[in-house]
Amino acid sequence: MRIIFVRHGEPDYAHDCLTPTGRRQAAAAAQRLAGEGISVIYASPNGRASETASHTAALLGLPVMILDYMHEISWGGPDIPCEGHPWTLGDRLIEENFDFYADDWREHPYFKGNVATEYCRRIEVRFDALLADHGYRHDGRRFLCAGGRDETIALFSHGGSGACALAHLLSLPFPYVASVMPYDFTSIIIVELPVAEGEYVRPRLELFNDCAHIHAGPGGPRLQQVSE
Repeated sequence: MRIIFVRHGEPDYAHDCLTPTGRRQAAAAAQRLAGEGISVIYASPNGRASETASHTAALLGLPVMILDYMHEISWGGPDIPCEGHPWTLGDRLIEENFDFYADDWREHPYFKGNVATEYCRRIEVRFDALLADHGYRHDGRRFLCAGGRDETIALFSHGGSGACALAHLLSLPFPYVASVMPYDFTSIIIVELPVAEGEYVRPRLELFNDCAHIHAGPGGPRLQQVSE
C-alpha cells in the first residue's frame, strides 16, 4: 500500500480557502497525481485542504472522504516560549542538543503542557485506526500486514497534522520532523507499506517534498515557516 501525503495549496487563512495561486497549485498537483493509481482520497475538514483535494477528486472521479481529526493542529500553553509553536520549539530542542532517542519529547517543558502534544496523540490513535481499516496494524515501530493490499490512498492535510501523522508512521519524534522535514504547499510525500500477508513490515519513505509540479518563485520553495 502507498500513502500519498499532500499539503494544501497556498492558503487564504482568514477565509480558510485557497488563494488564486493555491488553486493553480492544486490543479497542478491533480495533474501530477493522475497517474499514481489513487483509489481513495481523504482530506482534512479545513477548507484549504478539502479544496485542494477537490481538484484531484474531480480529475479522478472519486469522492473526498473527510477525516475530522486531520484538521490543522493548535498549540500553546502556560509558560511555554514562542507561544508553543512546534516548529520553533523543534528547532530549539535541536539547538539545545535534546536527545530524542533517550528522552521523551512529550515530557519536555516545551511540550508537556502544550496543546499540540494532545492534538498529536489524537491523530496518532485515529490514524492507526485508519491504517488498520486498510489492513495494517501498528505494533511498536512495525506493522502487521493483516489484509493489506496493493492500493494507493491520498491524504490532503496540513503542515502540522500531516507532520504528526508522518512522524507517527515513521516512528520519528514530531518536533524533530517539524524542524528538519518541512514541506512546501501541495508538495507530495509517498510512504510505502509492503504487502506481505501475516508478516510484520516497515514503512518505506519513497518520495519526500516533491514540488516539481509547481514553479518556485524568485525566493525558491516556500516551506513551513515560523509565521505560518
